[in-house]
Amino acid sequence: MGICGTGVGALAGMLKSAGYTVTGSDQQVYPPMSDFLAGQNIAVQSGYSPDNLEPRPDLVVVGNVIRRENPEALALAERAIPYVSFPQALSHFFIRDKTSLVVTGTHGKTTTSSLLASLLREIGAEPSFMIGGLVQAFGRNFNVVEGKYFVAEGDEYDTAFFDKGPKFLHYRPHIAILTSIEFDHADIYADLAAIKVSFAKLVASMPPDGFLVACWDDPVVREVCLGAKCTVVGYGCTEGCEWQVTDLDVRPSATSFQVRKNGASFGAFENVLPGQHNALNALAVIAVLDILGFAREDVAQGLRKFQGVRRRQEVRGVARGVTVIDDFAHHPTAVRETLGALGAAYAGRRLVAVFEPRTNSSRRKVFQEAYASAFDAAAEVLVREPAPLVNIPEGERFSSLQLVDDLASRGLAAGYFSTTEALLSHLDSTLREGDVVAIMSNGGFDNIHQRLLELLARTVVTAQ
Repeated sequence: MGICGTGVGALAGMLKSAGYTVTGSDQQVYPPMSDFLAGQNIAVQSGYSPDNLEPRPDLVVVGNVIRRENPEALALAERAIPYVSFPQALSHFFIRDKTSLVVTGTHGKTTTSSLLASLLREIGAEPSFMIGGLVQAFGRNFNVVEGKYFVAEGDEYDTAFFDKGPKFLHYRPHIAILTSIEFDHADIYADLAAIKVSFAKLVASMPPDGFLVACWDDPVVREVCLGAKCTVVGYGCTEGCEWQVTDLDVRPSATSFQVRKNGASFGAFENVLPGQHNALNALAVIAVLDILGFAREDVAQGLRKFQGVRRRQEVRGVARGVTVIDDFAHHPTAVRETLGALGAAYAGRRLVAVFEPRTNSSRRKVFQEAYASAFDAAAEVLVREPAPLVNIPEGERFSSLQLVDDLASRGLAAGYFSTTEALLSHLDSTLREGDVVAIMSNGGFDNIHQRLLELLARTVVTAQ
């Protein structure tokens, strides 16, 4: 149920590849997930109905999009059909017999878990995995193989309507990476203290012989790690970290850096993804692979070959001399780090930031003030009016107009747009050769990336 969600749809594909007969249902059945499921010969019903439970299944996996009052969920209970949550199913069918490597934290989960899975493949230990983004090296966001490792992106979002705990508590990590802890997911967490409780439960659940690789630059991470029974390995940029990044050199094509372990030089590394935050993501993976006993030279070579992750600082194309980049950033910290990294990578070029507030948190006013200082690396900021959260009182909703006013008061050129079409028109008339456009949204954003590239290309043809 909820089969067209990124995670649940991938799980359906994994179960199909494992030999199970799989069917599903969803309220909205549309590409690309509908195409993927059709390619896997998985039948999908559009809409939720008790009829979807015929013939009677052996087990139902309930995605967290499903609410208690859903008619199919009500029928599921009435008929006493066995059911589990998506994280329970993933753990039971695919993780339990493997060495579980889990990447958690407010930021960088998808990139870091993709790095870990890709490097394991490069050094000859191809893992199974489930990740929230499409990993370029594999061409998909899941993998099922016989190897000993399973890489999971450990989401702190709630599990299901019948289990309000975070998903990552089901994945039983032997080694976990903890990248950062900040307030997010305002729809399910009241404040930072509530989020800290969830991460503290994960830390406390780690086995004594396990390892927690934690970003020591983050004081909240340090605080939460006090409850660990396992070995804690700190990484970061600051002195005193067991693993430390130094000598960062950011370029459009790659970021190079030096790594120190316990104060001694460990080696030189290069990552295709720009920015200090991505160097730290890579450092966490380097530490994990060292714990697992892989050779430093093999890890360095694998990192150089990393192809990236869809929608994470992904260059979608270049037209009319304009570079169009797609990124998933939506939290103020992610926006700031992404733009800072791109500003350094494309130094000397005009950086235009396009932002669609779309998450449950970004459409609330909880981050209204924080966003005002998140765009400083951009030369111009264009903000799309978000679809309102109808169940949130108007006074508690995020205001794109207010953000534009706040940015202008800081001396930034900023514009407000009620539609994607108006935004595209502005970009077409103002972009010039050499500009870099960073489009940030956790959704499809009306396919703005491809439409912009096509618009710029058509303008060139027309001008000729």
